[in-house]
Amino acid sequence: MLTRNCLLLFLWILVNAGSVLSSLRPPAAPPGRSRTGREHARSLVGPMRNGAAGFQRVKRGWVWNQFFVLEEYMGSDLQYVGKLHTDLDRGDSAVKYTLSGEGAGSIFTIDQTTGDIHALRSLDREEKPYYTLRAQAVDGNNNRPLEPESEFVIKVQDINDNEPKFLEGPYTASVPEMSPVGTYVTQVTATDADDPTYGNSARVVYSILHGQPYFSVDPKTGVIKTALPNMDREVKEQYQVLIQAKDMGGQLGGLAGTATVNITLSDVNDNPPRFSKSFFHLRVPESSAVGSAVGRIKAHDLDIGKNAEVEYTIVPGDGGAMFDITTSSHNQEGIIILKRPLDYETKKAYTFKVDASNAHLDARFQSFGAFKDTATVKINVLDVDEPPVFNKPLYVMDVYEDTPAGTIIGAVTAQDLDASSSPVRYSIDWKSDMDSYFDIDPVEGTISTNELLDRENIAQHNVSVVATKLNSPVLTSRVAVTVHVLDINEFPPELSNPYETFVCENSKIGQVIQTFGAKDQDLPTSGQQFSFKSPKEDLKNNKNFTIRDFGNNTAGIVTRRSGFRRRVQEIFLLPVVIEDNGYPPKSSTGTLTIRVCGCESDGSLLTCSAEAIFLPVGLSTGALIAILLCIIILLVIVVLYVGLRRQKKKETLMSSKEDIRDNVIHYDDEGGGEEDTHAFDMGTLRNPKVVKENLYRRDVKPELKRDPRPAVSQDSADLRDFINQRLTEHDTDKSAPPYDSLATYAYEGDGSVAESLSSIESLAVDLEEDYDYLNDWGPRFKTLAGIFGEQSDTQSNSTTTENTH
Repeated sequence: MLTRNCLLLFLWILVNAGSVLSSLRPPAAPPGRSRTGREHARSLVGPMRNGAAGFQRVKRGWVWNQFFVLEEYMGSDLQYVGKLHTDLDRGDSAVKYTLSGEGAGSIFTIDQTTGDIHALRSLDREEKPYYTLRAQAVDGNNNRPLEPESEFVIKVQDINDNEPKFLEGPYTASVPEMSPVGTYVTQVTATDADDPTYGNSARVVYSILHGQPYFSVDPKTGVIKTALPNMDREVKEQYQVLIQAKDMGGQLGGLAGTATVNITLSDVNDNPPRFSKSFFHLRVPESSAVGSAVGRIKAHDLDIGKNAEVEYTIVPGDGGAMFDITTSSHNQEGIIILKRPLDYETKKAYTFKVDASNAHLDARFQSFGAFKDTATVKINVLDVDEPPVFNKPLYVMDVYEDTPAGTIIGAVTAQDLDASSSPVRYSIDWKSDMDSYFDIDPVEGTISTNELLDRENIAQHNVSVVATKLNSPVLTSRVAVTVHVLDINEFPPELSNPYETFVCENSKIGQVIQTFGAKDQDLPTSGQQFSFKSPKEDLKNNKNFTIRDFGNNTAGIVTRRSGFRRRVQEIFLLPVVIEDNGYPPKSSTGTLTIRVCGCESDGSLLTCSAEAIFLPVGLSTGALIAILLCIIILLVIVVLYVGLRRQKKKETLMSSKEDIRDNVIHYDDEGGGEEDTHAFDMGTLRNPKVVKENLYRRDVKPELKRDPRPAVSQDSADLRDFINQRLTEHDTDKSAPPYDSLATYAYEGDGSVAESLSSIESLAVDLEEDYDYLNDWGPRFKTLAGIFGEQSDTQSNSTTTENTH
């Protein structure tokens, strides 16, 4: 610290000594000062001496001697910066100097009388390198400016007070192992806050303080490189290098900073895998399951990551086919897996070799040798006390139903494969055979029936047989035995159809006139074989026909002569013996009926009985059914057609009967003449006695109250005259429609029980009545109520006439 203060004091003396010299010559303009400022310094505007009003230009205005201030000043007195002076100052204290701008009053102060500027405190160039201020000379009495304000700069002069710093440290880098000398590792950079344009304060030089001789650093650029060849990661992986950055170009007295660089050697595949021993001895129980792991071996690789991945392979040879090996992704162990079942009694040991090699090789190190290692593996099979083993995985036995109890149907065999070869005893698991249909010999293993079997009741029995070792009752094994109950041939065969055939009168000898087959109710139907033959006594006596067996479960009737005549004999009966191949074989005798018919020369049927005519012609049962279906369909069509006709006619006649409004409002065709009597019951005119009391008409407005009228006369002449009169009136009526119509008239003579039925007579009364009650008669009178209601509102006269087309 004392040395530093002495150095600063020495520099301050040099600077102050220079200020004396600078006062003898015009001072240089500070950096950044404009030309305008210099002209202001050379100009002066003020009052004329001798009292004359006006201004005059002087040759020089300001004089200052110092523009620099030393940073980090540590003296006890204020640091002198410089002096301001004007030509107007005569030394009589009439001129006062003022200072303004950056740091005026707080950092810099000025003597108002002498113009001397001092720094109030120590300055740091790295905080602020220069200050811009303004100075002015004013009259000491009235503070009037004597000269324009002038601007100048005070620059803080740098000293070496900042050491280099590594802003990005500590550093981390990596370089592959076994790299050659000069391999780039990383680059470090130090920053010095001092002024790089002044001296060597900011000139940095790099060097290694710790980390040699493994690495080196470039003194100018800070690039770190390897300095030793073949650095092995497996020997040392981590390196810590201490780098120094020193300013002043590394000279004595310069400031220095350090940074730590942690360098890691990355792995390369420069090491092959190696087994820890050349011989591995494993023991495996013979009961090990196929696919299970029977042992583990491991080859160690000094590399890491994918460079340490090991692939294991079994060298083909003795025992290699029994096992397989895979690599564990967790710890790179070789897992030996059993591929086939082991048997101690067959082979007690297996020996094979295993290779361990790297999966990812580096070509640079192939010259070092093969990157693999080999070890021998011996596996001893351990004997395990095993249960007995049946010679078959499944037993299937057949037995006929109704077989006597105690009959042996088969046997099972199991043996102990262990070296002790213990005897085996057999038993039936009664949990699976609750009915106890079978029994087993405990020593021989023969299975026999325990009772009669019925195929129709149970066709298949599933029995579980248990084999147990005598010296180890716990070790047992089971086998399934399936017993099929076979069907006994209980039913004899018979003809498959009731065949009826014919023989032509012109048939020849040896002609096959009919082919027939047989059927059997026994099971199974597939595989049955039938044989056909004539009875022994019929072979000698029957000179007409014989049976020929075709060998495919069919046979044919063959003629033995010609010249058959219906007149002599019309029907022949031919017995046939049918025998099956069942156990025991069954046979039966069937009879075939043969008719004699007349045929054409080509064999087509001409005449025979009714049944014989249809069958030979070729009208099969299907054809007859098709014909019957066609006839039935035609009959159904005819019945539907007649029914539709009747239905249409009924609807035409009943449409007007069901709703009387159709007769009054709607007409579709011409008048029906005398047949159109639905509008009014004509019987009422012919027999007035049937008229009911208070019966309202349907074609006129009903009346609420009607007085009884005298009964109508029963004289037919009177009725006839009335009708003739009405006919005459309508014949001469010009307002009648131009087409034929039927007019119905009510009798209005005196004494009519039915009273007057004419709507003409009641017109005057109807107009005065209220017909709102028609709305209460239901939907059938809705239209009629609307018609009369309309007429009542308009107060118009109308006449209702019923015309029927």
